[in-house]
Amino acid sequence: MTRIVSRFPLPPMSLGTERYLTVHSYGDPDATPKVYIQAATHAGELAGSLALHHLIRRLDAAEHELLGHIMLVPIANPIGQSQVMRGTMSGRFAEVDGSNFNRGFPDIAAEVANAVRGRLTEDPASNVVLVREVIADILAEQASMAETEIDYLRITLMRLGCDADLALDLHCEEEGLVHLYLDTMHWPQASDLSRLLGSEVTLLTNPTGAMSYDEALTTPWRQLDEELGAAGMCAGCLCSTVELRGAGDVGDALAEEDADRLYRTLQRYGIIAGGEDLEIDTKTPVRAVPVEGMERVQAPTPGIISFRVQLGAEVTEGQPIADLIDPTADDPAEGRTELFAESDGIVYARRIQRFAHTGATVAKIASNRPVTVTSSHLTD
Repeated sequence: MTRIVSRFPLPPMSLGTERYLTVHSYGDPDATPKVYIQAATHAGELAGSLALHHLIRRLDAAEHELLGHIMLVPIANPIGQSQVMRGTMSGRFAEVDGSNFNRGFPDIAAEVANAVRGRLTEDPASNVVLVREVIADILAEQASMAETEIDYLRITLMRLGCDADLALDLHCEEEGLVHLYLDTMHWPQASDLSRLLGSEVTLLTNPTGAMSYDEALTTPWRQLDEELGAAGMCAGCLCSTVELRGAGDVGDALAEEDADRLYRTLQRYGIIAGGEDLEIDTKTPVRAVPVEGMERVQAPTPGIISFRVQLGAEVTEGQPIADLIDPTADDPAEGRTELFAESDGIVYARRIQRFAHTGATVAKIASNRPVTVTSSHLTD
């Protein structure tokens, strides 16, 4: 496959500096279907960046026919990449304003709905084309008025992915299993995505207003579906946040495995040929829970963490999962605080630092308890 490398400059915020987004593209930009994959929106979460490095190598050598358009952004946050303090990258929050790089993407749902009201038809395909054109125009106007480098970065990332049939935002936990966040309107139709990417937990979400990348791309389509009942809206953009294990799980072996899974995903969604030959295990149930079923085990006091269960452990309500230890206590027997699971479920993420301040999340459990989805709070 022929690859084109493009660079999109960001407006400099100081003299003598320049940053840009590097985009690797395959195929005709006007071709459909389109897949867009970005990594390291939180700049220090590099598992996805290395996976895209291996996916690019795989695509460059691929013998399968390209049927659509592919856009890959291995480093989606060059601003965060430059935030280094005493040798350590701080790429989750912007130093200039303290904002989370994966929050505050433009919420354009109401503007899109107003622009297409009265123009939609019963034809899903034409509706999708119209809505994508409107979204692109709105974002182009916003880009022209962006006041900061961070605003321009967020808008540019949205412009790159807003016309994708499938958009993936690759992240990772501190320590974690592979898991996905998916909007409830895509479930269970998108269960194959969980299977293809090896997700051990899929967290189902509704809009929160926080505007993470996946929420910002999905919300306009959800609103059109809910308010106008427009045909084809659920298929307008399948966008997911994908957590590729933990921050320490970065290496060629795992990245090659992830690249293989992404390649098969491209086949399954008709971006490259060969999808008809894929075997997908549809008999094994996908563990999917409303994001409200995520239990945060938090530290009631500061202390050193000693886990009693491993990542991926199935736990039951009331089971001790960790101890917080205060080595300064006068009586060592009183310097230990047990932390318990409040529900049955699977431990899918843990704190990598073995010290917790009061209120810190020590572990996350995907509960087996049935929960009604009313709202969500993405933690990525």
